[in-house]
Amino acid sequence: MRIQRNQNGQSANPNGRSTARPAAQDTVREPAASRPMEEPEQDYEDDEDYEEEPRRRRFPIGIVILVLFLALIAAAGWQVFQLYNEVGGRTGSLGEEVTITIEDGANANQIARQLAEAGIVEHEWLFRAYAQYSGKASGLQPGEITLRSGMSYNDILQQLSQQRVFRKTVTVTFPEGYTAVAIAQLMEENGLCSASDFLACANGDAYIEKDGSEATADFSDYDFWNQIPDNEGRLLRCEGYLFPDTYEFFEDDTIENYVRTFYNQFQKVISDLTDQIDANPDDCINSIDDAVILASFIQEEAGLESEDYKVSACFHNRLESDDPLWADHRLESNASSYITNDADNNYLWNSPMAEYMGWVEAGAIPEEVLAAYDTYRISGLPAGAISNPGKAAIEAAINPDQEYIDEGYYFFVTGNPNGDYPGEYFYAKTANEHEANKDKAGW
Repeated sequence: MRIQRNQNGQSANPNGRSTARPAAQDTVREPAASRPMEEPEQDYEDDEDYEEEPRRRRFPIGIVILVLFLALIAAAGWQVFQLYNEVGGRTGSLGEEVTITIEDGANANQIARQLAEAGIVEHEWLFRAYAQYSGKASGLQPGEITLRSGMSYNDILQQLSQQRVFRKTVTVTFPEGYTAVAIAQLMEENGLCSASDFLACANGDAYIEKDGSEATADFSDYDFWNQIPDNEGRLLRCEGYLFPDTYEFFEDDTIENYVRTFYNQFQKVISDLTDQIDANPDDCINSIDDAVILASFIQEEAGLESEDYKVSACFHNRLESDDPLWADHRLESNASSYITNDADNNYLWNSPMAEYMGWVEAGAIPEEVLAAYDTYRISGLPAGAISNPGKAAIEAAINPDQEYIDEGYYFFVTGNPNGDYPGEYFYAKTANEHEANKDKAGW
């Protein structure tokens, strides 16, 4: 028998009635009203007003931390590489030679500091630590040693560990305006050499070296020495060229090296002044010797660097002026003259030079000396310098105050220390003005 079913799946009997399923097999369905309606998916691609919201990305903090970490490692590595090169020495060229003196009893810390200050090592702490690590810190020797920056620490320690002869030094200061005799006497007072042998050596004459041998120094390697004229009446060839300064001498050095210490400094100081002399061919200063001689008078008469150029102008006017009153072009300086005034530091009367030569004891200055050095008698510059001037005085001799030259100043006087104007300078154009200034200055 064929059973027909309706659209709801129910069986239909032949009579048209539906045959119900058993209750146990019936499916309980939720009422349609109680079920939420599912919204149909909307296709936004076809919506012209739709804009897709950008996705938010997390900041890559991990990458930043990684980069910083790598940078720190690179910086640390570079620093380690630099320190490694410092210890191992430069692969390229080394620096210039530097000579230092390790004092007797100096420890590794003091030596490391000395090396760093001299520029031989860059890191004081690193060298100190390396010296301790290598076991050589306690064996470093005193004495003079020559090293170069960029050397390996091993090479430096090896040289510092070698036994050297310790050379004691003496530091002496020579004031500007000291005569050659005064300088020689100061050398003798400090136990370096005899004054007479120092002067003989400095003049290029025969002398007795400290080891007892006879010697004659040759200073022809200095340009200025070859330009010093062998003029008649010159007392000391070295006068004016023993440059005043503070020097450190080895106690066991030769007399020639002592003299060269002064000459080396003089050569260095005047190296940039020679061109200025050549630039003024019509001036009274035609050579470095002229400049040194005039500077020695400026040094004695001025005494203050602030007045050097004005005093120089007065001397230039006396030597170069067309004024009939100065036709003889005499320097007229009390620092070198026949005037025997104890208040003046007179080169020929009461200076160390005069005492050394015995002129004071003899009671008279030799005529031939006056003929060469009496600035009230001779025209122009005297035969030689009367002291050893400093750089400022030499520069002033070459470059006098142009205003004072143009205005025609010839005279100057300083205030009496016991007067109303102690140490003050007064300048004048005429003799009458000068006399008035002398009264005002307390003379």
